[in-house]
Amino acid sequence: MIRTIAGVAEIADAYDGFIIDLWGVLHDGASPYPDSRAALLALKAAGKHVVLLSNAPRPSADVQIRMREMGFADDDYNHLLTSGEDTRTHLRTRPDDFYKSLGQKYFLLGLPRDVNILHGVPGTRVMDVREADYVINTGVELGETLETALPVLEPALAKGLPMVCANPDITIVTRGKVEVCAGLLADWYEKGGGKVRYHGKPHPGVYQTCFKDLGLSDPKRVLAIGDGLKTDIKGANRAGCDSLLIAGGVHANELGAKPGHLPDLARLSQLAKEEQATPTYVASVFRW
Repeated sequence: MIRTIAGVAEIADAYDGFIIDLWGVLHDGASPYPDSRAALLALKAAGKHVVLLSNAPRPSADVQIRMREMGFADDDYNHLLTSGEDTRTHLRTRPDDFYKSLGQKYFLLGLPRDVNILHGVPGTRVMDVREADYVINTGVELGETLETALPVLEPALAKGLPMVCANPDITIVTRGKVEVCAGLLADWYEKGGGKVRYHGKPHPGVYQTCFKDLGLSDPKRVLAIGDGLKTDIKGANRAGCDSLLIAGGVHANELGAKPGHLPDLARLSQLAKEEQATPTYVASVFRW
């Protein structure tokens, strides 16, 4: 059974470390949620260690700046890690056969604001995907769709280019509107026969980094908090962590979760079964 809770205070004593999503938990992409910073400060006051883990396809420092702009302080948490930072690290160090085989010419399928992910990446950026050895996928502009990216995806697939996906999210919610993310483009590419390497939730590499940042080796002493079953909850399941689903995020409409209210638990159980990702707890919002 998925346990419903009103706030993290009900379960905080059972955990030493927390891995917390940003978009959909702490903020909506534009503004912080009313109770989110207070909950972070309460965790800190209780002596808990917190890593903020985001599937943002940008360096961690860029996201940290944005968090400051929204009113969060650096010492509200212990560490911040993005899927973009994890991607950039792998592109720079080329730690395995996949990365060693990529070649030197890359095409960025992404937004202008994502260009910092390229800093320190060896090789040459090309502006025509047909000249590339591989594709770095960070997504499309807000309001755009999968179809927007097809003029890049189709020739890349025809050429057999490998893709590095810096954001496994399928969609996000911005001011109540569902927006397309890089994960949707990568899913289309992979289903078409393309080879894709993903960075971020729900893939296990970032969780190992989080455990090191938390200074914890036992996943059962860590609670992962997020609003996405496909990413946050499935990632926690794979990593061996308990998890808290914030129902007012990306799944709010599917779950019939009105603002400030818990979801229909029957609908949640069905959706969790479909996604093969089951949270330990569910709350309407992230609050203490």
